[in-house]
Amino acid sequence: MSSTIPLKGIVAYPITRFGLDGHVDLKTYRQLLERLLTSGVQAIAPLGSAGVLPYLSDEEREAITEATIAQVAGRVPVMIGVSALTTERTLHHAKFAEKAGAAAVMIIPMSYWKLTEDEIFQHYQTVSEAISLPIMAYNNPATGGSDMSPTFLARLLQLPNVTMIKESTGDVNRLHRLVQTAGDSVAFFNGSNPLAFDAFAAGATGWCTAAANLIPDLNLALYQAFREPANLENARAVFLRQLPLLQFLVAHGLPRTVAAGLELAGIEVGPLRAPLLPLSESHRAELQRLLKQVRESHE
Repeated sequence: MSSTIPLKGIVAYPITRFGLDGHVDLKTYRQLLERLLTSGVQAIAPLGSAGVLPYLSDEEREAITEATIAQVAGRVPVMIGVSALTTERTLHHAKFAEKAGAAAVMIIPMSYWKLTEDEIFQHYQTVSEAISLPIMAYNNPATGGSDMSPTFLARLLQLPNVTMIKESTGDVNRLHRLVQTAGDSVAFFNGSNPLAFDAFAAGATGWCTAAANLIPDLNLALYQAFREPANLENARAVFLRQLPLLQFLVAHGLPRTVAAGLELAGIEVGPLRAPLLPLSESHRAELQRLLKQVRESHE
């Protein structure tokens, strides 16, 4: 297994910005990226759940990939989401990301039909053998439709380029089982926002989160609290301040909640792509209350 692990810390997931005409607005997207970069996050990962990856055309995905890498300009690593329903399209986007200058790619198995482990393994193996970039294997059965066990994820780590695991089921026991199965040196990343404290306590290398669009200071503070020398008391306090907001983001969907949070901060982000609808007024009021609570507790 390769030891190349290009990411650590807070891996920020930007949202994809659309204009009133329904097309991707790359100009404003770059401004949102710059805002994330100046917040101090350690990596950028476009084309994830917050970036509504499944709702984008191949051309839009390629334009976002190129715009991201150009805007980041080497300041932090960029990991591109390259997942697609077919292996052929996943491989296409992985090769495009490599050619464009990405530091890594992330792949979640996506399928209308429930995939077997052999099918998933071959999917990753095909991409792994065709590119030289490190690959993050992403387990999120709620969105991808396939649940990869800790034992199977450890098997994927035997592929040459699969060097990172992102676990998003929200089950802390899986994190511990993954470490037990794959070894203490496994680079696993938390993908479940409400599980951030437990994940870092279990040895997570980083936290992949769209919450960095709204509360990057608290996200970064949690990561720093777990660095040497670790301060668990401070880490728990920092985590509890942001937990209600993290739970809200997961409960009501990342694209709509992050977009609403940015708008409440005075940042115009445009419409969502149908069939997604904006956050309801009642939920928007709840989000505003939570954001105010977080800010006041952090002062």
